[in-house]
Amino acid sequence: MTTHKTFSSVFLDIIIRFRSKPFFTSDVLKLASGTAFAQLLGILTTPLLTRLYPPEAFGLAAVFISITGIVSAVMCLRYEQAIMLPETDEEAVNLLAVSIGFAMLVSLLTAFIIWWGKTLLLRALNIDMLAPYLWLMPVAAWLGGVFNALNYWNSRTRQFGRLSVTRMVSSFVTAVATLGAGLIGIATAGAKIGANVGGQALAAIILSGQIWRDDRKLFIRSLHWRDISLVLKRYRKFPLYDTWSTLLNTASWQLPVLLLSSFFSPIVVGHYALGYRILQLPMNFVGTAIAQVFFQRASGAYIQGKLDIVVESAFRRLVMVGLFPVLTLTIIGRDLFSVVFGASWAEAGVYTQILSIWAFFWFISSPLSTVFRVLEKQEFLLKWNLFNLIIRFFSLWIGGVLQNPRLAVFLFSSSGVVVYGYITLAILLQANVPMHQAMRVFRKYLLIFLPAGSILLCLSAIGVSVEIRLLVASLMFACYFLAVTQATALRSFASTLTDRS
Repeated sequence: MTTHKTFSSVFLDIIIRFRSKPFFTSDVLKLASGTAFAQLLGILTTPLLTRLYPPEAFGLAAVFISITGIVSAVMCLRYEQAIMLPETDEEAVNLLAVSIGFAMLVSLLTAFIIWWGKTLLLRALNIDMLAPYLWLMPVAAWLGGVFNALNYWNSRTRQFGRLSVTRMVSSFVTAVATLGAGLIGIATAGAKIGANVGGQALAAIILSGQIWRDDRKLFIRSLHWRDISLVLKRYRKFPLYDTWSTLLNTASWQLPVLLLSSFFSPIVVGHYALGYRILQLPMNFVGTAIAQVFFQRASGAYIQGKLDIVVESAFRRLVMVGLFPVLTLTIIGRDLFSVVFGASWAEAGVYTQILSIWAFFWFISSPLSTVFRVLEKQEFLLKWNLFNLIIRFFSLWIGGVLQNPRLAVFLFSSSGVVVYGYITLAILLQANVPMHQAMRVFRKYLLIFLPAGSILLCLSAIGVSVEIRLLVASLMFACYFLAVTQATALRSFASTLTDRS
């Protein structure tokens, strides 16, 4: 006997399954919602901060963040990266304990090195004004390392919602503290640094409290010295290879700030820092969320023999999200910065235009590079990061020696296009993604942008006012992402219908 359902019951069943199924897109959106709030808050407050704080304050804060960023990236000796890989939660718990333990040891070592070599550090970076804040560096680096470890545990347990809330609260407190200090007349680098460290501390406290509340029973019964020694040996490739690879990669990222500080003034560093921050928006908005969810999905897909499907899907989403805004900034960057942040920040807009194409390849390759960790091919990443660091150093050094900051940024960007284009190709090949599929995705979204880019170039050529051009760009940007969002929702709904049938 056949049972027939009404249309309403069938539709309700589809909706329930749609909401309960662990979709890649839904997990990304959970993470992106918190990041979206943080980025929106940053967008709203930055025009105020650029009018309250001088470029020097941005430059000094950028140098502080660069140094602590390098250290915090290797605080846990990269054992936190392995938290995603074990089949059992008990093994992952011991990896979390190892990660936090190393974070404490490395932070103490960092404090000693800074205390012993502070004079040499300040002289090398040509930035004596940073001296009063050096004691905060080990604290900030430790907070960053602990948060990274907790973050990977959170991703393993797929509690993406609470991470989103943590980011919202932390970014709100940081923004309010920075803005408040500027409004009461304390518009200094110290205010920006203090607000940043305070936000990091709050994020670590909130996330650790939530994890302890939910998983403390698992932690208590799983932690054993014997198991800790076993995971230390089992995942020794992470400290042996990935630590050095990450150190080189992070140092190469922070190299522009450090070398620009050494060769030029904090004003140049401030301009670069703001331009770089705006280019980070698409990465922070969606790229980081995709990276976390992708790592979790890729780890399982590799075991099931479906890694190529996950990589191709993530590549398509990254191109879809990243290409349009990056190419738009290539055209309107200087005008955007002059209007939004003030005339004194126009040079930051020029830096953004120079860096934009490089930023696109970085945006794609950075989340997908976890493929090499899933495949446990950290040796390749180590070699690539060493080459990347060398190329970046000489690009910036040539511009510095010639005392031309624009040339330094241009050479840095050009080398980045080559290096990150190569790593993107290597990732796709390692995952066995056919090249014709990748090129088809790229051509599709490039053709979508071409009409919008042509309109903006024509408006500039005929002398249309800056305000009108920015308004047109904003409308096209909004229409594009509205269309992308609707298309993504329709594909997810169609996938649910297909699975049901």
